[in-house]
Amino acid sequence: MERTLIKDLKDNIGKEVLLKGWVSEIRNLSKVKFIILYDRTGDIQSVANKTTEGVSFNAIDDISKESVIELIGTVKEHPESRWGFEVLIKSVSMIAAAETPLPVDPSEKSQTHIDKRLDYRFLDLHSKRTQNIFKIQSTILQGFREFMYQEGAMEVTLPSIIGASSEGGTDLFTIKYFEKQALLSQSCQLYKQMLACSMEKIFTVFTAWRAEKHNTVRHLNESRQFDYEEAFADDKRVMTVLTQCVQFIVKKVMEDRKKELESLGVELQVPGEEYLTFEKVQEIMKKEGIEMPAHDLSGEAEKKLGVLYPNTIVYVHDWPLEGKPFYIMPHGKNSKGFDAIWKGMEITSGGQRVHDPKLLEERLKAHGLDLAAFKDYINSFRYGAPPHAGWGLGLERFTMLMLGLDNIREAVLFPRDRDRLTP
Repeated sequence: MERTLIKDLKDNIGKEVLLKGWVSEIRNLSKVKFIILYDRTGDIQSVANKTTEGVSFNAIDDISKESVIELIGTVKEHPESRWGFEVLIKSVSMIAAAETPLPVDPSEKSQTHIDKRLDYRFLDLHSKRTQNIFKIQSTILQGFREFMYQEGAMEVTLPSIIGASSEGGTDLFTIKYFEKQALLSQSCQLYKQMLACSMEKIFTVFTAWRAEKHNTVRHLNESRQFDYEEAFADDKRVMTVLTQCVQFIVKKVMEDRKKELESLGVELQVPGEEYLTFEKVQEIMKKEGIEMPAHDLSGEAEKKLGVLYPNTIVYVHDWPLEGKPFYIMPHGKNSKGFDAIWKGMEITSGGQRVHDPKLLEERLKAHGLDLAAFKDYINSFRYGAPPHAGWGLGLERFTMLMLGLDNIREAVLFPRDRDRLTP
């Protein structure tokens, strides 16, 4: 007999089926016992009585929660149940018993601190809430790729081991690379620029490592980024692409993950967009009594923008040159760099890049960086490099904001931060 998935049971009323899955609950009502079984497609109530074959009626009490079992039974209509049907058990056999007591409760009936849940992440992943978060994140990944293919961009893979800092000024993790010292990349910035200057439109899902010693609910030391770069484009063009991309992803999640969103209590809306110069934001924050650094946005300023412009991607552009990396194109006293704020937090940093080698050397010197370490990068613009622009969007932070999660670690399967290297 072939296995039947729980989602297909409604098409098998009156038929005998083979189910395989995990036990989320066992209820004993003396003369009848219930096993709530789940697989990746849903859960179902199964019913056992004293005539159950294959395992004695009393032995069902020895089946522990989260054990993996194989169950054969007949699907019967049961209008009073929340499923509308149930499975009358014919036989049950154990595949893999779960030890007791469970270190964390996947049923979510008891609250467990996130640190302990992450210590036992492999068991926390049995939780419906946790599974729903990552089902939605999977759809976010799918939506990003679908949008980029429609946009005519080519997906690329880029190296994570580098010989010099991609951005400068950011702490990096060092590794031993044969007889040399190398670094784990904090950005694919330099490589995606090289590719845009030959292939015009490229995108990647890139793992980035940053060695800052922070410990906040919004930062990670290993994260995933959606990166996009386009030739013959300026900052305004790629901001438009970003808005369209975010709107596409949000629509896809709303359409494909209705059940998961409802379970998480999340009501999504497709965001609009607003463009503000950095100077304008300074004026707004001054009126609001919020202090800002001279060349950056404070966390309080980002939160205020989220309040003032709800359900809106706020583009803060014409950024002070001192507040942006060396590769961002100068524009008078400012730059063609921008940040995108959504739901009170930065989700994207981007802008038009420097494509002139002489200007690039000047900008590297202004940042106190060694030109020799960037030799290949600089040389890549000596042989016909067009103007180009792009951005990077953090997957985990985007997921956290979309779903209203309290901690970015909830949006990472196995987080890596200052204190966590396991599991």
